[in-house]
Formats: sequence, structure tokens, C-alpha cells
Amino acid sequence: MKKTKTHISPKFNNFKNLNLIINSDTYKLAHEDIGLLSRNEMRGVRMLLEITKPDLILEENKILSTIIIFGGASITEESDTKKKIENIEELIKKKPKSILLKRNLNRLKNLLLISHYYQSARGFSKLASINNQNKNCNSHVIVTGGGPGIMEAANRGAFEANCKSIGLNIDLPNEQIPNAFITPGLCFKFNYFALRKIHFVMRSVAAVFFPGGFGTLDELFELLTLCQTGMKTKIPIILFGRQYWNKLINFEYLADLGLIADEHLNLFQYADSSSEAWEIIKSSNIPN
Repeated sequence: MKKTKTHISPKFNNFKNLNLIINSDTYKLAHEDIGLLSRNEMRGVRMLLEITKPDLILEENKILSTIIIFGGASITEESDTKKKIENIEELIKKKPKSILLKRNLNRLKNLLLISHYYQSARGFSKLASINNQNKNCNSHVIVTGGGPGIMEAANRGAFEANCKSIGLNIDLPNEQIPNAFITPGLCFKFNYFALRKIHFVMRSVAAVFFPGGFGTLDELFELLTLCQTGMKTKIPIILFGRQYWNKLINFEYLADLGLIADEHLNLFQYADSSSEAWEIIKSSNIPN
């Protein structure tokens, strides 16, 4: 039997081609084209968006000023650290020769010794927030990196005071989801460290640094440099836990060597309690 040749009308071909045109990435509006926005050539656009988005939202929420709180992500509540110690002690019973487990146990015991800083950060945040926020004005709003540890404690203190707080989270390979105490709508996810730093500093009227690791030290020296060079108006920079900071960094040695001026030692102060830190900020006369 002879096969009949199917006839495809020109209209069908035109319709198929039209669909291809409409569904092509090139037909998308530029700001809706994720593939385009993800290209290396569009980095400047992405950076502009990352600067502008938080700025607009913080303005809409009438955030006039902030207090930055930095500190270690590993410093958790005493009870949490004790549970981790119990768990690892059980593992050591099964593997008594494990050097790694013993090392981790020792580290956890050291973290337990400084776990009180979690409560201090929580208490300071509550103290700083409770008298500076109302329906029409939000000053001295706590801002953290949005993660666990000291960051969680600070956001938690504001949460427990029924006050707003901000989280500036960042997308890292092994890093955290936001802690549960940040004000919904005031947690931002960043791709660029540099732009995140700008948002930490731009509204800040004070900064409190609790014990922490590389990230905390990075932010501390960044802020000290900005104030030292006049790129940022001098604000109270408080090192919480004198014993920790004096053991970690010998600032006087830098001055004695002539690497910083003696007056640069006045860029920061120490505090050992939440009330002491708050009094330093209150007495600084920094406008909201």
C-alpha cells in the first residue's frame, strides 16, 4: 500500500516557530533572565542589587542606626556545650585511643569555659534594644552575621525584648542557615563579603566584639582601620572580655614598635559585663 504524505500547513510551522521565539531566553526581560544575571559580565549589576536591596528594606523599616555584634559561631549555651561533651565522651569509651576525639573533647571543654559569653551577648542585646525602638523609630538595632553562637545570642536578646534585629547572612560552602531569632523580613543573604561589610558599618553607632575566630578578627581590624583613617566616624568599639582580648592581641606592642600611634589605642575600649558595655555606648553621645 502506498503511504500518504502528511501535509503540514505553513500555519502550524509558524505557530511552532513563534513558540520557540517567545520561550527563548533572549525574549525575557533582562531583569527576569537569571542566566544573564549570573554571567561574569553582570557582576557589577549583581553587586548593585546587593547594595540596594537591603538599603531599601532597612529604610522602609525606619532603621535609623545599628549596633554591630560580632563573635564566635562555636560559642553556644552552656547546656548545649555540655551535651556535646557528653556525646563525645561516649564515643571515646568506644574508641579510647582516638587522638582526634580527645582533641575535640579538649576543645569542647575550652568552649564550655567561655560559654558564658553567650548569655552576655543575649543580655547586652536585650538591654540595648529595649529602650530604643518604637512604632515610628528604630535606633540602636542589633545587627549580626545571622548565624549561630554569639550571633544567635544577640538576635535572641532582641527577640526576647520584642524588638527588631537584623541578620546579614552569607552564602558559604559550609556555613549556616540563619538563626531563628532574626526579625522576619530583616534577614539578608549576601554573595559578596565586601558588600556585606558595607551594610554592617554604614548605619552603625557602636560595635561590640565578643571572643571569636578569623571572621571576628577580620571585622574588628576592618572597623579599626576605617576609624583610624577617618573613613568612618569614630564610634564606640568595645572588646568584650578583657582577659580574652589581652591574651589574644598585644595592641601595646604595636604602639611600642611605632606601627600604630599611641592615640590609636583609644579607638577601642574593654567591657566585662552587658551593663558596662551599654554604659560605654550611652555615654558616647553618638547621635542616632
